[in-house]
Amino acid sequence: MKLSDYDALLVLSFGGPEGKDEVLPFLENVTRGRGIPKERLAKVGEHYYHFDGVSPINQQNRTLIANVEAELKSRGIDLPVYFGNRNWHPLAEDTAKQLAADGKHKVLVFATSAWGGYSACRQYDEDIERMREVAPSVNFTKLWQFFGNERFVNQVANELKGAVDRAEGKNFRVLFTAHSVPDAADLASGGPDNPHLYSQQVAEASRLVAERAGVSDYEIVWQSRSGNPATPWLEPDVVDRAEELADTGMEHLICVPIGFITDHMEVVWDLDTELKQACEAKGVSLDRVATVGLTSQFAAMVVDLAEAVARGEEPASLSTVTVQGCTENGAPCRPGCCAPQQRPTGARPQ
Repeated sequence: MKLSDYDALLVLSFGGPEGKDEVLPFLENVTRGRGIPKERLAKVGEHYYHFDGVSPINQQNRTLIANVEAELKSRGIDLPVYFGNRNWHPLAEDTAKQLAADGKHKVLVFATSAWGGYSACRQYDEDIERMREVAPSVNFTKLWQFFGNERFVNQVANELKGAVDRAEGKNFRVLFTAHSVPDAADLASGGPDNPHLYSQQVAEASRLVAERAGVSDYEIVWQSRSGNPATPWLEPDVVDRAEELADTGMEHLICVPIGFITDHMEVVWDLDTELKQACEAKGVSLDRVATVGLTSQFAAMVVDLAEAVARGEEPASLSTVTVQGCTENGAPCRPGCCAPQQRPTGARPQ
């Protein structure tokens, strides 16, 4: 098969509010069924109100879609690109209904997450399952994870190399950061035969990027944890580690948001606001490396993944750690993979 044999490509993402009156309804969607007190939602909502209630993620996904459309056009491929979200408009189920109404039957799905695990992978499969329920005439095939894709690795490495060049003469440390998850969720992220898949993939992507950037001294840290403080999550926290390094005399930090493809809320709040403030308070300079999801090269990677799946090939990866994807109609990669865990009792900004 070839890519033109498919009817559409769907960019499937998390979603975010686009106004103050949408913040609480959005957070209620994110935390539905978890019994989160309204006062906790209001607390998390402050992150959004700081930016007039607008999460950057939806507009960034629209830009990503425009870039993918341009890449498809440059390759002479006539393939419409649709947009759907899990938690806010345009909702995935509504987009699925539109795909069916438009007569689309074979649809590729690009989930805006590079990783395995329940939140990063399996939940997108569940989104696809719900889409199939409302649009049974549409066959959905999810593209592969891309944490080890050469285009992705090279782009992040180029950004890191620039930050290292800017730090010349300074005593600095490189911190790769990704979204923390409960330890139990990470343990189960690859199923019984492949425990800790999520943290393995983050470590592998960080290693690949560091090697290509010529960086040998770096650390992996975590951010954006939520929920019961008594529940163990992946550590150390990026802010805590930055403060510890400052106390040892570190002058400069380079933060690589390896876990995020664009500057959505967990980047602009957790890193560009909270981490920046912590560094300023300690007298440490901070260089937060740019995310790469809105570049033409990233769009080219998305189309590369789609073409590989259309040909029935596993996309090329620099990684030796398990890469998953290419599941039709929401079926899991393998029995027990990315099994649902008890969801943490906290609202997660996105």
